[in-house]
Amino acid sequence: MDVLELLPRLHLLRFPVGQAYLWRDGDELSLIDAGPIGSGRAIARAVTAIGRVPGDVRRIVLTHFHEDHAGGAAEFAALSGAEVLAHERDAPFVLGERPGPPPRFEEWELPVHAEAARHLPGGEPERPRHVTALSDGAVLGFGGGARVLHVPGHTDGSIAVFLPDEGVLFTGDTVAASPADGTVMPGVFNLDRPRLMGSLRRLTALDAEVACFGHGRPVVGGASAALRGAAAEGGPSTG
Repeated sequence: MDVLELLPRLHLLRFPVGQAYLWRDGDELSLIDAGPIGSGRAIARAVTAIGRVPGDVRRIVLTHFHEDHAGGAAEFAALSGAEVLAHERDAPFVLGERPGPPPRFEEWELPVHAEAARHLPGGEPERPRHVTALSDGAVLGFGGGARVLHVPGHTDGSIAVFLPDEGVLFTGDTVAASPADGTVMPGVFNLDRPRLMGSLRRLTALDAEVACFGHGRPVVGGASAALRGAAAEGGPSTG
């Protein structure tokens, strides 16, 4: 796993599939997403590498229930004592109370998904003992007041997290950056792509300078313009 500093208070944790982010407020850290199954100890090492300890991480905010974002949450929560949070629509899937609905793949996405799946660990993830359910408009205690935005489409309970005072937006998989050239695009492997596009348009109204995606290189500077471009283009052809 790679650990990259994006801003003095923001680090990117890059896994073989997907990525997570650490935000620092003084001596307190917040983790946005938690990587795939088995990532808990790697995240703990990443926290140590930036001069903190796992117990400094107070919360794990999951943008959605998919295994490449939530698979490491229970393991790292057990190591750190951090609270796990997810939208109320996705929380039951994070807890394993029932299986989450699979994406409705477009034909061109099938080989891309198959290749990504080859790099994910097998097995079932550990499940958190408790998940704090979030709803649209909730304000979390980090980053000067982190706003939760319900952005359904990738999953029914997908969220974005916006730090208005910092201009930093965590999009989850509602938005991505192309691995080929970094082009900002709508997220893929969705439950409801038209709904996702509506959620993406909601994000374009934010005054974001930095956009942190679930997959692909973040945009550090001028993020709102990049999001508007993605919404206008609509991403790869679905024909």
